[in-house]
Amino acid sequence: MRQLTLCTLLFALGVSIAAGLDCRCFPGDDCWPSWQQWADFNATIGGRLISTVPLGSVCHTTGEFSAYNQEACASLIADWGFPATHYKTCDSPMASWFSNASCDPFLPRTTPCTITALQRYAVNVSKVDDVQKTIQFAQDHNIRLVIRNTGHDYLGKSTAPGGLALWMHNLKATEYLQYRSCSYEGPALRLGAGIQGFEGMAAAHAQNKVILTGNCDSVGVVGGYSQGGGHGQLASMVGLAADQVLEWEVVTADGQHLTAAPDMNPDLFWALSGGGGGTYAVVMSATVKAYAEVSTASANLTFSGADVPPDVFWSIIRNFIVDITPIIDAGAVAIWAVIGKTFSLTPIIWPGGNVDELQMRLASTLRMLNERNMTYAFHIQHFVSFWDCFMAMNPHSNITEAQIGGRLMPRGVLDHSTDSLISTLRQISEQGAVVSGVSLNVSRHSVPDNAVNPAWRDAAISIVLGTSYNYTNRQVNVECQSLMTQELVPLLTDISIDSGAYLNEADWKQPDWQSAFYGDNYQTLHEIKEEFDPNGVFWARTAVGSEAWTELDDGHLCRSDDL
Repeated sequence: MRQLTLCTLLFALGVSIAAGLDCRCFPGDDCWPSWQQWADFNATIGGRLISTVPLGSVCHTTGEFSAYNQEACASLIADWGFPATHYKTCDSPMASWFSNASCDPFLPRTTPCTITALQRYAVNVSKVDDVQKTIQFAQDHNIRLVIRNTGHDYLGKSTAPGGLALWMHNLKATEYLQYRSCSYEGPALRLGAGIQGFEGMAAAHAQNKVILTGNCDSVGVVGGYSQGGGHGQLASMVGLAADQVLEWEVVTADGQHLTAAPDMNPDLFWALSGGGGGTYAVVMSATVKAYAEVSTASANLTFSGADVPPDVFWSIIRNFIVDITPIIDAGAVAIWAVIGKTFSLTPIIWPGGNVDELQMRLASTLRMLNERNMTYAFHIQHFVSFWDCFMAMNPHSNITEAQIGGRLMPRGVLDHSTDSLISTLRQISEQGAVVSGVSLNVSRHSVPDNAVNPAWRDAAISIVLGTSYNYTNRQVNVECQSLMTQELVPLLTDISIDSGAYLNEADWKQPDWQSAFYGDNYQTLHEIKEEFDPNGVFWARTAVGSEAWTELDDGHLCRSDDL
């Protein structure tokens, strides 16, 4: 409380809260590099430095970055929900919370367009040398450094107020190879750090192979997705994305260009494989397992509970979740959501499965719908390949604006406390939150030794909650975020005390994030962080070691010991 009072006093006096503290250099500070120093740095990297101009600048008439254009603004607002609008930039986060309404196209045009919440510069990385020189420049000038690919990021890990970003998005090389090591021999793909799901899948498809990617096909494969665990529609067949990685090509905080594999830098390999992105090293590429194409059975289902009592609606949802368990254990993945009084399955995918057995596992749910004369939409189909199935059945995903939180629901809860699970999901839904789930089993086969949160190995459902986002009222968003942290996620935690959360799809204000996101691995991960990045060159919210620093309200990143 004493520190809070001091902070308030400093703000009142117009004095920078970071004065005299051990903080990263921030625009406006005396230590900030001059224009000439930035220009000289740009020359060393072949002119690949990009000065940030917020996307929303075309919608504002005031502020340092205003560049109002009525037609361009209307086009931006129309396209705002599409991932490409953001991933084609080096700065715009898809989770609008982390732009902090600094240059929001939805606010009145007279609202000042500022850049406070975003990084000031980014380097469009093309090669290892770009990364090495950027790391050195950031350390020489004590500048906050962040790693960014697409901006698919619910926890703000790739957004660095006042910082410098390594933009990995244009590292698009792919290579198919027959990989041989002491632990694996077989087909593999080497993917550049900028490869997205649709690109990685296409590269595999060209070889009549498949690889694990995210449900949203524009998510980057190599970055935080795989480094944080990563699930997808093949996960019950092959495991998590972190389980697929055979080696990582990285640049460390001291500029070394290394390969991390089970037999080369094994500690770093272990940490990168599930221990979270953006904190141990800069990943240039990853080599992942590829698998033979497989015929696939799939179905989708949508129904409304608007015309039946809530008890009936939720009893059907209960039946669905329980009855699909045997085919989940046989390799299927089900992606489902409850939004108000509507349930949607989009879709269930069973690589190697057959339509008749899939139909049988959904028959009791369909029968309950028919007995109540409920209207529903249902489609089931056999595909000759997983690729064909994914292209036909996987809906295009737009950006997620919601405040989110999540929990990995253990198999024991599903098997033995089903009523508690369903009543909890119903309670959350009736408070206005979206409830989404991915039913899966990522431990059907042998599990590799990596840093994946141990809670994943017993998970039956990855549950993600969402509360609404308001583009014009920050206070409403603060309240929705508070509801997530203080009420909704704790309801899930109460019925899964010994579990955890998926660190890529979770509440960024999770109070016990070290244990929730990393489990018993945290101490070992912290030791590896200290070994490879003792000076905290890489920092990201809720990443391992991030508690050593605190992000202040004005954007400064300062040593926690000084606060």
